[in-house]
This record gives sequence, C-alpha cells and structure tokens, in this order.
Amino acid sequence: MSLEDKFRKLEEMRLKSLEGGGPERIKRQHEKGKLTARERIELLLDEGSFQEIDRFVVHRIHDFGLEDKKILGDGVITGFGTINGRKVAVFSQDFTVFGGTVSKTHAMKIVKIMETAMRVGIPVIGLNDSGGARIQEGIESLGGYADIFLRNVLASGVIPQISAILGPAAGGAVYSPALTDFIFMKRGTSYMFITGPDVVKAVMHQEVTFEELGGADIHASKSGVAHFVYDTEEEVFEGIRKLLSYLPNNNMEEPPSIEPTDDPYRMNGDLDHIVPDDPNESYDMHEVIKRVVDEGSFLEVHRDFAPNLIVGFARIGGKVVGIVANQPMHLAGVLDIKASVKGARFVRFCDAFNIPIITFEDVPGFMPGIDQEHGGIIKEGAKLLYAYAEATVPKITIITRKAYGGAYDVLGSKHLRADINLAWPTAEIAVMGPEAAVRIIHRREIAQAEDPKALEEEFARKYREKFANPYYAANLGYIDDVIKPSETRSWIYRALLLLRNKRQSLPPKKHGNIPL
Repeated sequence: MSLEDKFRKLEEMRLKSLEGGGPERIKRQHEKGKLTARERIELLLDEGSFQEIDRFVVHRIHDFGLEDKKILGDGVITGFGTINGRKVAVFSQDFTVFGGTVSKTHAMKIVKIMETAMRVGIPVIGLNDSGGARIQEGIESLGGYADIFLRNVLASGVIPQISAILGPAAGGAVYSPALTDFIFMKRGTSYMFITGPDVVKAVMHQEVTFEELGGADIHASKSGVAHFVYDTEEEVFEGIRKLLSYLPNNNMEEPPSIEPTDDPYRMNGDLDHIVPDDPNESYDMHEVIKRVVDEGSFLEVHRDFAPNLIVGFARIGGKVVGIVANQPMHLAGVLDIKASVKGARFVRFCDAFNIPIITFEDVPGFMPGIDQEHGGIIKEGAKLLYAYAEATVPKITIITRKAYGGAYDVLGSKHLRADINLAWPTAEIAVMGPEAAVRIIHRREIAQAEDPKALEEEFARKYREKFANPYYAANLGYIDDVIKPSETRSWIYRALLLLRNKRQSLPPKKHGNIPL
C-alpha cells in the first residue's frame, strides 16, 4: 500500500468514526429533542479546541450476533478541549450507538481520560446519555462500571468532576454521576433512577411515570441529587461553562480571580435597614448576598432543594468565595435534615478546592419534630458540624440576626476555627429564644405568679436585653467585631486579603470518619 493509500485509508476511517449509529438513529435522536454526542461537545467546548482520542476503539463482544456489529468509538466520544481557554477532559455518550450502553471498552475509554485528567490536573466533564450496562457482554460491562466508579472516588477532591444527565441514567449508570461534584439535568429528556417505573409497578404495585420517579425537577427539589436544572441542552452547557469559571483546575491551585469591576470597599446603605425590627418577621437573605458580593456574580447551587439554606459561588473584589446562608423566608432559616446535608456537601467541596467560605447566619436552631428525630437529624446535623470543623480554608462568619443553640456552634463559629467572626447590631446570640429560655429558667416563679403572662414577658425582656444583642459574645471574644451592615463587603474583602496565605492542617490520619 502506497503512502497516498495509507493517508486515504486514514481519512476514510476518520470519516467513518463520525457516523455514529447512522443517519436514521441520529434522526431519531433529534426527534426526541436531544442533540448528538458530537453536537454536545461542540456546544460545550471552545470552538475548534476538541482533541479526540480512542476514535477507533470497538467492542470485543463475540456473542448474540454483535461480533459483526462493531461501530468505531463504541458509543462514547472522549478527548480533551478548552472552556474559556482552560483545559478540560470530556466524554460524551452516544445514544445512537447501542443506546449508549457501557461495554468494557466503552468504560476503558472513560477511565483513560479520567486518569489523564488526574495526572495533568484538569476537570472532567461527563455528558451522560446511556441505556446502562450492555447486557450482551455480561459481567465485563459491570466490571467496566466499577472501573469508572473507582476513578470517580480517586479523583474526588483532586479535580472537579461535573456530570450532565441528558438522557436516561438507570441502575448502575447513576452511581458515577452521583460520585461527581455537580450534576446538571435537562427537563423533559433526562431521568435518573435505580429501578424504572415498570419494576416499581411489579414489585411495589405503585404507578409512577418516568418524570415523577426520576425527572429533573424531582431530583432538583426532592432528592437533592441534581444541583442545576435547565430547559435546553444549550442552557446546560452554558451553565457548566459558568460554573467552571469559579473553580480551580485542581486541588493544588487557587480558584480563578478576575480584575474587580466592582469597588471591593463599596458600602451599601440598604443593608442597614434590611433586618426587620420584629424578630419574628422574615426577610430575603438573597438581598443581603446580592448587596455584598460583586454585582451579578452570585451563582446559586441546589436552588430548589432545602431552600431554608442558600449555598453558591460568588466573587468579592474579583476573588471567588463560597456562600452559605440561612434563608429566613423559608422555615425561618432553620436547619433540618436536607439543609444540613446540602450545606455539608457544599462546605466540603469548597474546602477541597481552596475556596473561602463566607457564612451569613440567621438561624433559630435545628428543626424539632418526630419526623426529623426519626429521620436522623442528630446524625445529619453532625455532618454540617463536621464539615465546618474540618475545613481549613479561610472561614468568615457574619451573624445578621439569630444565632441560637447548637446551630450557632455549627455554622462557622469561632469554636470551630473560623478566622473572622462578625455580627451586626441586630444579632441575637443565645442558647435559645428569650420566651423559650425564661419558661425553663423561671418556670417555678412564673407558675406561682399572680399574673404569669406579665412576669414571663418581664423575664423575657430582661433576657433579651442581655442576650438578644452581640455584645455579650463580643465581650467573650467569640465575635471579633460588631459592624454596621453597610460595612460588611469591605470587612469581608479585607479579611480575604488577610487570610490569603492562611496555613492550617489537620492531625495526621488516613481520613476522618464523618457521621454518614
């Protein structure tokens, strides 16, 4: 074969590798409202930056007639490219080829780019659209899944891992995304579940649709599996690009700073009037966050899950921070099971990737009730405590109003090695609210009084005067300063400058035993 023939052969093979499952299957993919695997990569990455590897890989199955049905790429496209000029690894499952099912070679391709990503320190993005394990291959396909799971675990906390669910993900296919840091889902075409509606009906005698069982909005609001949900694939990819702009390439780098376009020392007088005089009246913590961070920079994570706690990324003076904040508009900002897990996961991610944690605290305590106790609020709340105590990144806490009970300890208190603890003049720091406290402390006096209600109100007034302000805690050094709300942004920025070279470590150990 001449050199020209060899080049011609190469070009033919390259063109063949672009065919996927063929025109008919690609047409069906589009009819479902889904893009093809290659179209997805083109939309996600910077134009012309994709470098494909393993385009000529085929499966090794010799049963069920598949030995004569080998398609180049074997149902997944893998390679490297850039997003906003930064290198990433990416795989995109091709539903037009064997339904995107995972064979041993399919898994091998994914494992290869994950291992390379870990060696060079770049994020991995998985675009999932798969019918699950390729059953014609038997145990080898399951082994392939486990190979991927292992790399997910080894990469955890080393490089950011992002999953986009753009089609079905059932059975073992859900666990690789579940092990990654962030999950994006598209409404209408993406589903995640361990067992599908047919199995649920047969075993549990429950009628449920795909959407009701494992649709995007269910996982965004009820299970908390999905962090971001969008209506179109284009929005999913834009969301991934935006998220990556806040994340470092790996755990050895700092998150990407930008030149500030917003004065880091800017004051905002609106904050001085945002907390109501009535301690039982709510206000929107989003408005506090919006006025403190760089304009338009807040990217909320898990927006629809446990809305009594807000988490997300932002910038202050161009520097990336992670925000954790109680939301008085929902359940008075109380910490319940879902909010505790949501906060713990986010704090641990920030700590793994060198992102300072800013906490805005207005918390009446942990949620009481039989369902919460039987659901494990003790254990689940301890996860949040553990996350804050373990974190060694800069930690700055601002108490805007209530900081009651164990929730005060948990949310970035000085006792858990927070670096800077501030309070607004509206802060109330105590074991519990005044009314509940005096009913315990002065139970006997109140019961024996001629006018129990009046005496209870008098005791509550005195308790409030002593504890419903930040100065008692400041006297003890648990609060570093009491500041005007309008000064909050400037204080945080100065603290970030102070803490940028912070060095703190944990005792030598293999790993801690977080209360799971």
